[in-house]
Amino acid sequence: MKLIIARHGETEENAKGIAQGHLPGKLNANGIKQAKQLALRLKDEKIDAIYSSDLARAADTARIVAKYHPNTKIEFVQDLRERDMGDFSGKPKIEDWIKKILANAETLDHQQKRVKGFLDKVYQKHKYETVLFVAHGGTNLSLISAVLGKPPEYIKQLDQQKSTAVNMIEINEKDNKIVCLNCDKHLNIQILYFFCMSFYELTSWLYLVSH
Repeated sequence: MKLIIARHGETEENAKGIAQGHLPGKLNANGIKQAKQLALRLKDEKIDAIYSSDLARAADTARIVAKYHPNTKIEFVQDLRERDMGDFSGKPKIEDWIKKILANAETLDHQQKRVKGFLDKVYQKHKYETVLFVAHGGTNLSLISAVLGKPPEYIKQLDQQKSTAVNMIEINEKDNKIVCLNCDKHLNIQILYFFCMSFYELTSWLYLVSH
């Protein structure tokens, strides 16, 4: 199975440094733009199934991507939700708060078991297909650590997932192959286009001046 794991676009809460956990989260203007760029990147992939966290920020991102795959069903599931941050949900990401409140948050071990159990079910159903998961930064890191056969704490060694970051993994019963991790090259397309156009305009101007 080819597994594509993507994070949702930037939210209003992300921009304010708010921990979201199981809160829905709302894509801001930049997040919607990022989701559209993600959709363009994945539009030529033959995606057989789409599974998304049922939280709004991931679900809305998945719907934007799915516009290029009208015959592919989206399933919104709780198993792909972000880690439940307990009383810390909705609070600023301040280190003192983390130390004080994470006692009633979902543990990394529980989160990994949750997402690994779901992945195992999806693998049995789509063993020879391409599947897209749209989820969250912590969720995606838990999935990656599980696929690599690493303990939950391994996520601390991985880079934080960027907005709409893409991870591609080839999964089989013998071993799993990482194709790409935390890749957001699709967000640079417009920047590259701008520079290419500027370079073209500059060379055109120099040509006119010299002739």
